[in-house]
Amino acid sequence: MDAKLINPFVDAFTTVMPMLGFPEPTRTKLYAASDRVKSHGVSMLVGFTKQIRGNVVYNISEDTAKFIASQMMMGMPVETFDEMAQSAISELSNMLTAHTATNITGLGLDVDISTPSLSVGKDFDVKISDGQYLVVEMNLSGQMVDLAIAVDQN
Repeated sequence: MDAKLINPFVDAFTTVMPMLGFPEPTRTKLYAASDRVKSHGVSMLVGFTKQIRGNVVYNISEDTAKFIASQMMMGMPVETFDEMAQSAISELSNMLTAHTATNITGLGLDVDISTPSLSVGKDFDVKISDGQYLVVEMNLSGQMVDLAIAVDQN
């Protein structure tokens, strides 16, 4: 995996989240993992096609999902991770990935993204790659968000 393909994801996260009213997030860890992503409670999978192929999983706890959804809904309290909160988180994954795709296009590469797939629960793994992928751990106001990235250039 080319490191230049990781930066568009981090840039998208650090650009989009402040647009939603969050303080600028910080990167806390970067590490390699393999095959499957163990869900922290809420996972959003988005695929890439054309000159970039692969997947990204935005992996967060349910509490983090409620925290983010509340901010996205102008501070409205989110007590349960219901359909409205799930819709907000799905839209967030769309916004982040669309911004990432725009960044990748800026590198001169043609890319399309799939519709986000939201999964809720802790007792499952998400298959992201047949090999290794990178995880970028981001701190968002004390809440942890993992960006599990498995993309390659075609």
